[in-house]
Amino acid sequence: MPSTPAPAAGPMAGRREWIGLAVLCLPTLLASVDLTVLYLALPRLSAELGTSATQQLWIVDIFGFMTSGLLVTMGTLGDRIGNRKMLIIGCTAFAAASLLAAYSPNPEMLIAARALLGVAGAVALPATLALITFMFKNPVQRGMAIATWMSTFMVGLMIGPLIGGVLLEFFWWGSAFLLAVPVMVLVVVLAVALLPERKDPNAGKLDWTSVALSLLAMIPLVFGFKELAKQGFAVAPLVALLVGVVFSVVFVRRQRQLDNPLLDLKLFSINTLRTALVLGIMVGALNSGVSLLVTQFFQVIAGLSPMEAGLWLLPPSVAMVIGLFLAPPLAAKLRPGGVIALGLGISTVGYVILSQVEAAGGLAMVVTGFGVLLFGMGLPSSLGTALVMGAAPPDRTGAASSLQQTGNEFGIAIGIATLGSLGMAVYRGQLSENMPSSVPADAADTAQHGIPGALETAERFPEVLEPARAAFTSGLNAVSLVSAVLMVGLAVFAYFSLRNVEAAPMGPPDGMGEGGPAGGYPLTESAAAEGPAPEGLPERSDPAEDVPVPRAEQRRGGSE
Repeated sequence: MPSTPAPAAGPMAGRREWIGLAVLCLPTLLASVDLTVLYLALPRLSAELGTSATQQLWIVDIFGFMTSGLLVTMGTLGDRIGNRKMLIIGCTAFAAASLLAAYSPNPEMLIAARALLGVAGAVALPATLALITFMFKNPVQRGMAIATWMSTFMVGLMIGPLIGGVLLEFFWWGSAFLLAVPVMVLVVVLAVALLPERKDPNAGKLDWTSVALSLLAMIPLVFGFKELAKQGFAVAPLVALLVGVVFSVVFVRRQRQLDNPLLDLKLFSINTLRTALVLGIMVGALNSGVSLLVTQFFQVIAGLSPMEAGLWLLPPSVAMVIGLFLAPPLAAKLRPGGVIALGLGISTVGYVILSQVEAAGGLAMVVTGFGVLLFGMGLPSSLGTALVMGAAPPDRTGAASSLQQTGNEFGIAIGIATLGSLGMAVYRGQLSENMPSSVPADAADTAQHGIPGALETAERFPEVLEPARAAFTSGLNAVSLVSAVLMVGLAVFAYFSLRNVEAAPMGPPDGMGEGGPAGGYPLTESAAAEGPAPEGLPERSDPAEDVPVPRAEQRRGGSE
């Protein structure tokens, strides 16, 4: 397939759009802050509410189950009734559910509130990315907008432990949930004033049978992969995976039969979108598996407090943000396949460094390796999202956004299940071989269930601690080495699969558009390269309901 030039730049965004971007970044920032704050608050709320171990797991996991199960439905619903409307509904519901969570008198109510928070998140999140794609029509600015949107998640992870530490130092555990209320109210007010509405005027009715089937497919799949990481190959997660696969098949067959499907399967016939989704899932899987072990290394092996671990995570997180913002200008000069392959190659170096870490004195090496890894990850992360959104027809951006975020959820679940299981297998094997003979069988068995069990056992038998730390570090080494090998394969796949996607034009010579910075990002293969839109999908052009561009902006630069 011959390569062709990228599409011409669209109209430049103004100050209103950049302020709107800040509004759309707030829910993403809050979601990442809430994640780390919850982990810090969990021990205290568990003590006050008297939660069991099972209830603690549901308090943490129910949010992800509900979000992943409803993303496809809510993304498609946003295309039908309007993305701004969905954002307002989702943020309002998130604020109300946060209040319920903060003042929950028992574990059951808290679990229910967390479920409602997951539903609200699924309503709001696809709308944010769909509106960004709609507001920033110039690929130069859209690349930077998407990088900004993604970087807010990393900023939230950086400041989350610090905010959580302050809140829990001076207030009760419910303050961790109340943090969301004023922010979401602000988003709702500003959304009404600043954000445009975007929807497909020709969308059909929502098929509620498909909605039910998507839930019955997604939730068991995510649950199954997460439980595999905790239980291994036990009956419950395997049955859940089987149920999810069966309902997935039924869901796909129904979508093929409907005139107005919940998920338009023709989107997967777009090569650029399909390739970017696969890369997103795989990269997310490798990153999540290693990240889980690295964060445990900080607290369990290095003995850092949650706040200290958060501070040590600042340099790697900053490195990823730098990678996110370097990707658009690089992609303006190089093919995206090359930029993504470069990023994955850099991440491979980070994995190799982590594969050489030792338990004693390995903190600096872990920070270095993790920083290199995350810097490399920044390049494909923003470009992959831009490719998905740029390749989708304008009236399917809500569906494309939900696919991209659902892929992330699956990638994280798969990575934690598979790579987490590999790390645990190495840990158990090495600890079994090096278990001190003075440790009784029951205590040794507790230690082999995981590093938390080893710490518990070490309170009575201190001689367990050093071999357990060495075994855990060996698990990190093994997972990192396997990830490095897989990352090389992904880099080759990305380079050749995206070799026909050209770089986007750079836009204004000074690199700046009105009201914000400019970069460049690869939109997609042109219509000539990819062929006409698949049957049933509209051509990739702006929909009739686009917000008109002011005449002053139309006269500027010729492409506006």
